Amino acid sequence: MGYQIEDLGKNMVKLTIDCPAADFDKAIEQAYQKNKNKLNIQGFRKGKAPFAVVAKMYGKEMFYEEAANLLIPDAYQKAAEECGVEIVSRPEIDVTQIESGKEFIFTATVAKKPEVTLGEYKGVTVDKPVIFVSDDEINEELKKTQEQNAREITIEDRPVQDGDTAVIDYEGFCDGVAFAGGKGENHPLVIGSHSFIDGFEDQLIGKSIGEECEVNVTFPEQYHAEELAGKPAVFKCKVNAIKAKELPELDDEFASEVSEFDTLDEYKEDIRKNLTEKKTKEAQTKKEDQAIEKAVANATMDIPEAMIKSTQEQMAEDFAYRLQSQGLKLEQYFQFTGLNQKTFLEQMKPQAEKRINTRLVLEAIVKAENITVSDEEIEEELKKMADQYHMEVEKVKEYMGEENIKNMSLDLACQKAVTLVADSAVEQ
Repeated sequence: MGYQIEDLGKNMVKLTIDCPAADFDKAIEQAYQKNKNKLNIQGFRKGKAPFAVVAKMYGKEMFYEEAANLLIPDAYQKAAEECGVEIVSRPEIDVTQIESGKEFIFTATVAKKPEVTLGEYKGVTVDKPVIFVSDDEINEELKKTQEQNAREITIEDRPVQDGDTAVIDYEGFCDGVAFAGGKGENHPLVIGSHSFIDGFEDQLIGKSIGEECEVNVTFPEQYHAEELAGKPAVFKCKVNAIKAKELPELDDEFASEVSEFDTLDEYKEDIRKNLTEKKTKEAQTKKEDQAIEKAVANATMDIPEAMIKSTQEQMAEDFAYRLQSQGLKLEQYFQFTGLNQKTFLEQMKPQAEKRINTRLVLEAIVKAENITVSDEEIEEELKKMADQYHMEVEKVKEYMGEENIKNMSLDLACQKAVTLVADSAVEQ
C-alpha cells in the first residue's frame, strides 16, 4: 500500500491511497465467499458454484463494492497513521480506480488540526462573584426537606383541593368516540402538577369522593398523537379517593429527625453553610467559563467545516446513546420534538463550534505553558475510575488502552490550563 498527500488549503488535505492489484483481487474473492450462499446458478446447488463460473456469468464487477468496503478501512487507517497529519474529521471517501487486475485507488479527504495563535489568556477580566445566601433560600431548602418527609393521609371529609392527589377513573372521548390511550383506572393525579392536559386538573377541584363528572379540554396543536392535535375532548371521570400530604412541624424535633443536629437553628446554619459552599463552587465554575471564553475570543484559528461536521455527528451519536440508556430511541425523540436529523444536527452546530474552539485553545495553552501530567496523577485518575466502576486498576488500563489513557492525560492537562487561566483572571 502507498499513499500521497495533497494540501487543499483551509486545513483540509487529501490522501490518495493505492492498494496492490493482488490485494484487490483477494478482496474480490473474499466478497464472493461472503455472498456465495445467496447465489443460485443453474447446474449447481445454492452456494456451490465456483468463483470462476460466477465471474464468467455475471462478471467480477458484482463483487467490487463489497471488495472495496473490505479494503478501505484498514488501508485508510494505515495511511492516516503514517502520513504525519493530525486528522480531526471523518474521511470523505471517493474511489478513483476499481478494476480487477489493477491497483485499487481511492482518496480520503479529511480535516487536519488547525494551528492556534493565542492572544491574551492571562489576566483577562471576569465578573467579581457575589456569594450571599438569603433567609428565603434557607427556608426553601427547609420546605423541600419538609415535603420529602411528609406523610400521605386519606381525606374523607372534604372535596378535592389544589395540591391533593385525586385517585380517579377516566375515559376520553373525541367527537363522541373513545380514543386509544385515553382510559385509566385508579390513576393517582396530583392536582397542580400539570401532568395532564392544561385545564384538566383544575376541573377536578371541588369534586367529592364517588362523584362523577365530565372534564372538557382541548388538545395542544403540537400534540404527539396527530389525530388528536388541536381537537376538543371530553373525559368522563370518577373520583375514587382523595389523598393529601401532611407536613411535619418545622421545630427542633424535625431537625433532629432529618439531620445530625439537635435544634432547628443549628440545622439552618448547616443549610446556610452548604448553600454557601455550593454557590462558591458555582462562582468558580462561572469564573472559569468567563476566563476561557475571553481566552478563546482573543485567539485566532481557522476551523474547517469538516471538523465541525464530525463533531456534530459525534455529539448526536452520544446523545442517541444516552437516550437509548433511558429506553428511548432517537426517532421517538424526533417525533416528540418535531425535529429531524438535519435540524437536530444544525441545532448542535454552535455547541460543536464552541467545543472545538475551547479545546484547541486549551491544548495551545498546555503547549505554551509546558503543562505536564505526572504518572502519579494519571494513576490517581485511573484509581478513581476503578473505584467508580468497581474494577481493578489494571483492568481499567486494559479496557481503556494506551490511546484513551493518552487522551485522558491530555484532558487532565487541559483542566490545569483552565485553572491557570482562571487563577490569573482579574475580578472586577
